[in-house]
Amino acid sequence: MKLRPPSVPLITVDPYFSVWSAADKLYDKDTEHWTGSPNTIKGSVIFDGKEYRFMGNGNCENVEQIFVDVNALCTRYLFKNELFLLSVNFFTPLFADDLYRLSRPVSYVQAKCTPFDSENHEMFVRFEISEELCVDKKGDKKVTAEIFENGKLKIGKMGCVEQDILSRSGDDLRIDWGYFYAASDSDATDMDVNIDEFCSLTVKTKLTENVPSYVLFAYDDIYSINYFGDFIESYWKKVNSNILDVLCESFDEADEMFELCMKRSREIEYDALIYGGEEYSDILSLAYRQTIAAHKIAVDTDGEIVFISKECFSNGCAATVDVTYPSSPFFIHYNTELLKGMLRPIYKFAATDDWKFDFAPHDAGQYPLVLGQVYGTNHIEDGRYLEFQMPVEECGNMLIMMTNIALKDGNTKFFDKYSDILAEWVRYLIEYGMDPENQLCTDDFAGHLAHNCNLSLKAIMGIAGYSILLRMKRKNKEADKFYKIAKNMADNWVKTAANDDGSFRLTFDKEDTFSMKYNIIWDKIWQTGLFAPSVYYSEFCSYKKHINAYGLPLDNRKTYTKADWLMWVAVLSPTKEEFIEFIKPLWSCYNSSPSRVPLTDWYDTVTSEVVGFRHRSVVGGFFIKFLEDTLI
Repeated sequence: MKLRPPSVPLITVDPYFSVWSAADKLYDKDTEHWTGSPNTIKGSVIFDGKEYRFMGNGNCENVEQIFVDVNALCTRYLFKNELFLLSVNFFTPLFADDLYRLSRPVSYVQAKCTPFDSENHEMFVRFEISEELCVDKKGDKKVTAEIFENGKLKIGKMGCVEQDILSRSGDDLRIDWGYFYAASDSDATDMDVNIDEFCSLTVKTKLTENVPSYVLFAYDDIYSINYFGDFIESYWKKVNSNILDVLCESFDEADEMFELCMKRSREIEYDALIYGGEEYSDILSLAYRQTIAAHKIAVDTDGEIVFISKECFSNGCAATVDVTYPSSPFFIHYNTELLKGMLRPIYKFAATDDWKFDFAPHDAGQYPLVLGQVYGTNHIEDGRYLEFQMPVEECGNMLIMMTNIALKDGNTKFFDKYSDILAEWVRYLIEYGMDPENQLCTDDFAGHLAHNCNLSLKAIMGIAGYSILLRMKRKNKEADKFYKIAKNMADNWVKTAANDDGSFRLTFDKEDTFSMKYNIIWDKIWQTGLFAPSVYYSEFCSYKKHINAYGLPLDNRKTYTKADWLMWVAVLSPTKEEFIEFIKPLWSCYNSSPSRVPLTDWYDTVTSEVVGFRHRSVVGGFFIKFLEDTLI
């Protein structure tokens, strides 16, 4: 990877178990949670009795970092001095087609030391883990730790004395229940607990020349999600409910998991190179782990998968529809079962008496409490709750995503379960979607907007998607009816949204404005023929005159953009070469941004600085280029 990551992923399991390095050199700064709160793990190597630091701040001499590379599933470092070469690799087997290993709350560190002479040397790798991984903020609660052996492993366990499981929700919030584990080979490992003012756990593992050694970091949250009043567990407990057994199993698989992570990463890199070039490959490699680790996979009381997203640094909402929608290309491509798990909470909530509207909800709670929509609830008292909904946005999102699931699966089984409520939502789009009233859309940070041309496109494509679903069920007469409605709306849209230069407006009533028309992408991917190809090609060409140093702004009102939508409209390009040129400014933004945080999707196209949002799953939308030739 040539891209300099704004922040380097180290441990990427879920929204709580998350450790990043926001520095070019692993020893330049202590590690962080994605929120920026300290999540400190210090690392050093002891070579013939002398300690050299490679991770985090410290008083001992650093061993110089000479290399770092981030691929989809592994972050690899090389360190070197005059005595030895040290490799340290961080990887988490987030395989989208292997839900058990994806859900196992285990992340690996592989260390290997190679002396430059032929002498025998005594070598150890040492990690010191702060209590910060078990609390919201250091010192908030009393933390304790213990050390024991289980089979071939020496294990350290650390957690709060008082376990308040799933007791609160929030955005800028870390976990304060459950237990952190560190594990390594018992014959080669010493551990120690330091409980002075604060608690920490130290792991010291003997290294054998040129032989990889492994230290496992894991977190058992006991219960993962409060799902409409039921405390439900992570998916891995469906297979093996004992965390100690999981640690032993994971350790036995360490070599295999490393090789498989590298193999999968090479495959993703190759696919991205073919579709979009080197910059695209770099961006996808950095987005892969973040996309998955912004979720928690659990099993509900009916035995069905739920895959709950956290809306990171945008209120912490859970299962947000307009976060699922931009992330959905990743899951359409790799595993629709995960996308189904993202939608089930919305369908469940929409079927309750608490949801009284004829349009789709925005979310199903605030992570990790999935108890019903929270967005807009601060306006219940002032009577403005309805004003802070996204009716056309979410109805369109739900219909489009259902269409993509059916197309990818080649059947309508999932649609059949929810066809009644989707019929209600498509009726809403027909009535209100052509020229939307003053309302919010997913880009709610920009405020309410009436006559939104891009939102109208979402309604049109939602109706077109419904016609595809009906046609797959061989209800051709009904399918024709809805297709005709969508086509008439599309024809009307072209007439009323057009500027004089071949581009299309931000709103129907404002000439000479522009915005990203990312929702039209489904007409190209589905090959529905609602719009002549010249429509989205001329729209794409019109963007070129608005591009700043770090990309195309979201619309004419501000210089900020949304990275996910930027990638979507890039797919409107008629050639691979134009796609590559269009996304280069996004690559440059991530490569040079002074905002050292996990990938943002909201940044300024003039300065490359983050405006807001980070670590959101929406970067899964970067994978949309993969759908261009594969969905139909």
